[in-house]
Amino acid sequence: MSVFANLVEQLADLLQPLLGASAVAGAIVLFTALVRLLVHPLSRAAARGQKARTELQPKIAELRKKHARNPEKLQQAVLELHAEEKVSPLSGCLPSLCQLPAFFLLYHLFSNTENELLTHQLFAAPLGGRWADALGDGGVFGGAGLVYVGLFAVVACVAAFSYGRTKRMMAANPAVPVADGESVPGMAAMNRVMPFMSFFTLFTVAVVPLAAALYVVTSTTWSAVERAVLYR
Repeated sequence: MSVFANLVEQLADLLQPLLGASAVAGAIVLFTALVRLLVHPLSRAAARGQKARTELQPKIAELRKKHARNPEKLQQAVLELHAEEKVSPLSGCLPSLCQLPAFFLLYHLFSNTENELLTHQLFAAPLGGRWADALGDGGVFGGAGLVYVGLFAVVACVAAFSYGRTKRMMAANPAVPVADGESVPGMAAMNRVMPFMSFFTLFTVAVVPLAAALYVVTSTTWSAVERAVLYR
């Protein structure tokens, strides 16, 4: 943990002449960008995998019709098809999984009351504080509260952009029927929920320490732009 704290401090020292008292907050944003840059090759591979899986949909539709009465055989046939075409159904999860360690490191780092970095702020909001703390110290439109208002506004804009894009992608790639007009069990419910997933980030930003919230906001914004470019 001390090594990680030293890395943040070194980045903050580099940004100190430019950002002043908010240098540590800027260091967190820069650290997030570096993490996402390292994960970018996996994101590109995930995009290629998604395109490959889309191209397999007609073949999968045929398998669903052929094995509609035998779910186990259908599952085996789909797995064999993916293996034959060298397409991994889990490749899209790798970028998110690789980012989790960095997020949890930030969360624990800024939840430690003995951490010297907690004395730093983003404008009027302490990096170790939460939205509830800001509401208790000046309210929504207090100094710290306005920092969260700005973060919520950024997250809402990114979520709205992702929502519209997800709806368009789902409309362009509707669920393929299994047989007799019936879709895959549970797919309809998933399709209704999926476009709203981006808005769950608002809850995350509200409950985690501000330092971790900065990581989430920066990473979410990066993801939205990256996916728009890779999946265009």
